[in-house]
Amino acid sequence: MDAPPDTQAPQPLAAVVPALAAAKVALHLACAGVYGFFIDELYFLACGEHLAWGYVDFPPLTAFQAWLTRHLFGDSPYSIRLFPSLAVGGLVLMTGAFSRRLQGGRFAQGTAALAVALAPIWLVAGSYLSMNSVEPLVVTGCALLVVRMIQSGDTRLWVAFGALSGIGLLNKHTMAAFGFALVAGLLLTPERRLLASRWLLVGGAVALLIAAPNLAWEVRHGFPHRELLANIARNGRDVDVSVLQFWGLELLFLGPLAAPLWLGGLAGLFALPSLRRYRSLGIAWLVVIGLFLVLTRGSHKSYYVTPAYPVLFAAGGVFLERLLASPRFRRVKPVYAGLLGVAGVALVPITLPSLPPELYVRYTKALGIAQPRLENRAASAMPQLFADRFGWPEMVETVARVWKSLPEAERVRTGIFANDYGQGGAIDFYGSRHGLPKAIGGHLSYWYWGPRGYTGESLIVLGDRREVLEREFEEVLAVAEVGHPYAMRQEHFTLFLCRKPRGWTLAGSWPRLKNWS
Repeated sequence: MDAPPDTQAPQPLAAVVPALAAAKVALHLACAGVYGFFIDELYFLACGEHLAWGYVDFPPLTAFQAWLTRHLFGDSPYSIRLFPSLAVGGLVLMTGAFSRRLQGGRFAQGTAALAVALAPIWLVAGSYLSMNSVEPLVVTGCALLVVRMIQSGDTRLWVAFGALSGIGLLNKHTMAAFGFALVAGLLLTPERRLLASRWLLVGGAVALLIAAPNLAWEVRHGFPHRELLANIARNGRDVDVSVLQFWGLELLFLGPLAAPLWLGGLAGLFALPSLRRYRSLGIAWLVVIGLFLVLTRGSHKSYYVTPAYPVLFAAGGVFLERLLASPRFRRVKPVYAGLLGVAGVALVPITLPSLPPELYVRYTKALGIAQPRLENRAASAMPQLFADRFGWPEMVETVARVWKSLPEAERVRTGIFANDYGQGGAIDFYGSRHGLPKAIGGHLSYWYWGPRGYTGESLIVLGDRREVLEREFEEVLAVAEVGHPYAMRQEHFTLFLCRKPRGWTLAGSWPRLKNWS
């Protein structure tokens, strides 16, 4: 029978764990320049030029990352994607260390770390700047603190838990659900004794103090994120899925052959003597799944729950190691680890930008596997997560040619109006090399940044329809066509030069230009 975990010295950290972490960082950095910047990434870079305690659709940490990495390392894709690469590499290392904390040996640690390193969801998350590379690292760190409290009884660790949770809330608001689930898991087990401590209140106060500036920003601006989510639900942007499809996406996001690992981890937390003391983590996972199934009401947001899985991978490594401890199963462990690795490597080109587009298309057709469709937007030969990385420099070059063709007296009065945040972010990022002014627009946080002094008497308009513009302007000229073969369909459009607004100014009309969807 297994001895209680806290009476045993932890196993040494397997050498393969840091090696896998380093390999993951190196892989992401090696692929950082293969495709262009992602649509969200361009927007985050623009937000980094307008540092604030909040934005319409996310808290401030990602914009701060964008500001910091550009000031420290410059504007190359290797610079912008350094922090995400380090974050997912850190997640590999932390998952192996988590398995070690649960008394996992070399197989448990290495298998858990390998599963995280090759999981499609974290291959995607580490490939561009966003909050999705940081969140699983924070959630796993909080769960590891819970394990340490269970083992040591040291409730002063609630302060560290609160600090990490507060940082997580500045990264993504869904951290509140993970923090709630971890506390609920403790409440439903004998380990609830850890909640009867003044340090829990101190930790909660620390979390609130760290997150307070963003909360104050949300209150002051009327909770724009809530308004945005309601608009998205109404306009049907996201692909709706059934409960069965939800679980199918989970298998794809985490890797099909990783299912025995995380399912074993869930079972082990309730059944294995050496893990049963940590069953609050299994309950927390169930709470997270329940919360998101209810709150997202069947949208594609099944990836929202994936930060809860590294804990199950860590426990699953221990479970499989114990299950296969018999000499007659000694060959099963390397076979499973090998299959997990081979299958994961085969999926790398599908989820990590690493192949030229033509070769990517041939590869996915040969393999018969493609990225799932996440939004109701028309893609191209490339799936959305890749298509949204094409065409931005070319679009800006086209805008620059039109802008430079104007007489100088008109040029200085001509604003560049972007109808989505990707267009605006591309103008702001690439435009400086062409001498372009910053973009204006009503989409998401661009609306807060206002018309930048432009009156509307002359506008270059991206991504709109002639019939709409002719209701607003006396003169609407089609001046160029924009589009890249691999870009999303919505980024194929006619560029219009619009003059002589019909009785309105940008400043006076700005409230009606708000587009939070």
